Order: sequence, then structure tokens, then C-alpha cells
Amino acid sequence: MSFILTQQNENVLIITLNRPDKFNSFNREMALLLISELEKAENDKTIRCIVITGNGKAFCAGQDLSEAIDPNGPGIEKIVAEHYNPIILKIRSIEKPIIAAVNGVAAGAGANIALACDIVFAAKSASFIQAFSKIGLIPDSGGTFTLPRLIGFNMASALMITGDKATAEEAMQYGMVYKIFDLANLLEQTLVNAQAISKMPTKAIGLTKRLLNQSYNNTLEQQLNLEKEMQIKAANSTDYKEGVNAFLEKRSADFKGE
Repeated sequence: MSFILTQQNENVLIITLNRPDKFNSFNREMALLLISELEKAENDKTIRCIVITGNGKAFCAGQDLSEAIDPNGPGIEKIVAEHYNPIILKIRSIEKPIIAAVNGVAAGAGANIALACDIVFAAKSASFIQAFSKIGLIPDSGGTFTLPRLIGFNMASALMITGDKATAEEAMQYGMVYKIFDLANLLEQTLVNAQAISKMPTKAIGLTKRLLNQSYNNTLEQQLNLEKEMQIKAANSTDYKEGVNAFLEKRSADFKGE
């Protein structure tokens, strides 16, 4: 049984974390498989949107602690450097929309992987926990970078220090989640949205993602100059020409993601 399952539905790739008996907690094999599948999706032109979800009751409970403390295991340094850092960097660098469908608890690294995605949908029964302080660790997987930018410094600080659980409804109020659905409808509704997004101008979405990533470090003037540069790239795309023609001809655009 593979710890990562994939299924392509038209132009949408569904990646399912598949260690349900361990609440989809990561071991080395699962982490490396996820990195591999993300890399393949990045280079596959038929994939224009990626969905990450979990099998069973949990989205992802973070790191499998039995591996973390195993004297013969990879060790914390390798786990962070070779598992979680590459996963987060890959999610942010792939110039295609990535959606998290959080079906249950997302704890520790699992929470921060979900929050690194471009859009987060969640089941009403889902929850988000910065569980690191409970076991004497610090938030990793980009949590100290992403969460304060999503919900503000003080709220992020409180959730990380206390390790308190945020319900799906609270997470949406805080700004961590875009929409919530009944668990029975989560994947169906996520796919409806993913299919619609996969038919949008993928090139422009990728450039938008690049701009959002750069906005963390740029001054306003630098960002304006980068917007100009990216707008020129977008204006030279096939999808821009199709979008303008469709608008003028009063018809639906047929974007190709190019």
C-alpha cells in the first residue's frame, strides 16, 4: 500500500495522504513520495490544479514521532531539512494553484502544509493545531512565516504558544480557511472548485502566485516594477489573447493554460 495516492480527474490531480491508521502522520517514505508527486505534477502540462487531502479521519497529524525518536531513524535535522522544508518550498514554487481539502485534524506540520497551499477548504469537523509546544518543539514547515501573515502576529503567537485547537469555523474567522463544507460534501465541493480553477488561465495564476511570494520581501516600488514585468509576461500568453477575444465576442473563454 502506497502512503501517497494520486488520481487525475481531467486537469485536476488529487494527492491523498494515505496512512489512515497513523492519522496520516509523515514518515520518511511518505514525505519523499509527496515531494516526488509534487515534482511530477509541476512538470505535467495536463495538470492545471492540485488538490491535497487525507484518507480517513485526519488530514495529517504531522510527524510520526516514533520515527523522530528512533535512534536508527533520520533524526530531526534530516526530517526538517529533507522532508518538510522541500515540501513547503515545492508547494509555494509550483506555478499552479494548489488546494488543501482538510478533511479532519491538521496538526503540527500537517497544519502548516495545509496553510502553505493557495486555497484551503475544510470540513466543518476539521481542526487546526500548532501542536509543537505540547512536545517541546518549535513550529516548523513554514508555520512561523505563514501563520502570522494569515491571521496576525498576536493570534499566531497565542495559537503557537498554547497549542490550542482552532475549529474549522474559528479558522475561517481567523483567515486560515477560505470555505467550509460538511465532511460528506468536502471532496465533491473541492473538486467542483478545482475543476473550475483548472479551466482558468493557469499561466496568469502562476504569475500571480509568484508575485504573492515576492510581496513578502519587496518594497511597494519593487512590487510595482515586478507587477509590470509579470503583466508583460501575462499579456504575451495565449490565454490573454483568448480571454480578450472571448470578451469582445461575448462568449466563454477556452483557456489552455499557456
